[in-house]
Amino acid sequence: MQIETLKVFCDLSETESFTKAAQINDITQSAVSQQIRSLENQFRATLIERSKKKFRLTREGQILYAHSKQIIQTYDTLRAQLQELRDVVSGTLRVATIYSIGLYDLPPYLKRFLKSHRTVNVHVEYHRSNRVYDDVLSNVCDVGLVAYAVKESRLEVVPLWRDNLVLVTSPKHPLANRGRISLSALSGERFISFEPDIPTRRAIDKSLRSEGVEVHHVMEVDNIETVKRAVEIELGVSIIPKSTVAQEVRNGTLSEVELDGADFWRPVSAIIKKSKVLSPAMKQFIAILREPKPSAESLDSLPEPTPTPLAVPAPRTAGAARPGPAPKRAASAPAI
Repeated sequence: MQIETLKVFCDLSETESFTKAAQINDITQSAVSQQIRSLENQFRATLIERSKKKFRLTREGQILYAHSKQIIQTYDTLRAQLQELRDVVSGTLRVATIYSIGLYDLPPYLKRFLKSHRTVNVHVEYHRSNRVYDDVLSNVCDVGLVAYAVKESRLEVVPLWRDNLVLVTSPKHPLANRGRISLSALSGERFISFEPDIPTRRAIDKSLRSEGVEVHHVMEVDNIETVKRAVEIELGVSIIPKSTVAQEVRNGTLSEVELDGADFWRPVSAIIKKSKVLSPAMKQFIAILREPKPSAESLDSLPEPTPTPLAVPAPRTAGAARPGPAPKRAASAPAI
């Protein structure tokens, strides 16, 4: 019996998914099944109730999981301490992030990290916030990046930075040249909104309600790219993080307007499972995320490293909003 086999069993027990357990350990689902059968043969006990309705550990499986978890944590702690003793930062780092952070804020931090730690393989995946939480809690990823982090007893929340929120309009809109406005100026405006379950949407709605401002929601979408395209063609205005619209403002396709009357920023945090043993790579990555955002000049001054594998799946293409009566919804794409 090897440590790796016990880890596969623990991952399967926590995710309740052969697919996720295989993904975490970079093996096939068949290999997961084989390792579970190997444990059952060794202990001469059934560890998992084979049922299509629900995943469930047997009593023997629960006992094995409890002890295996202790063994894995002890092993991870030992490995991390030995790496720190040798000043080694290596291995694989798995990051899950919401799209707007991953596409607009994360890249300069990631570039700094990879230039400093050339032997770390970083895998980045983009998801909606609820999936990021699930992946952190189930150990599918090591670190999650979210906005408006939700307090959860099993999670450690590490505050990182604040994203300023701004009003975006087409350059032809009457508000485009105002420079700074109060929320009351938005009363009755046609508004491009995020879907109601997206944290940024809930925060914006709360600010509007607190000021007694009512807007006309003409479209609800789940991604920031569709918001920007809708504003560009003058379907309405919106409120989005300032960092996500910088290129369009430079190109003159959108205008940004500062907002008065409330705290218009969204908190960005890293989330980590409390029971997780932090590897040196995780500690260094979090430390870099807590630094001021790197400038292009500071990054260019660093020597180029030997290429390090970086798995960054291409984001899904933003779909056009479906026609029909307002509010409308867009096809799935990067969520804020």
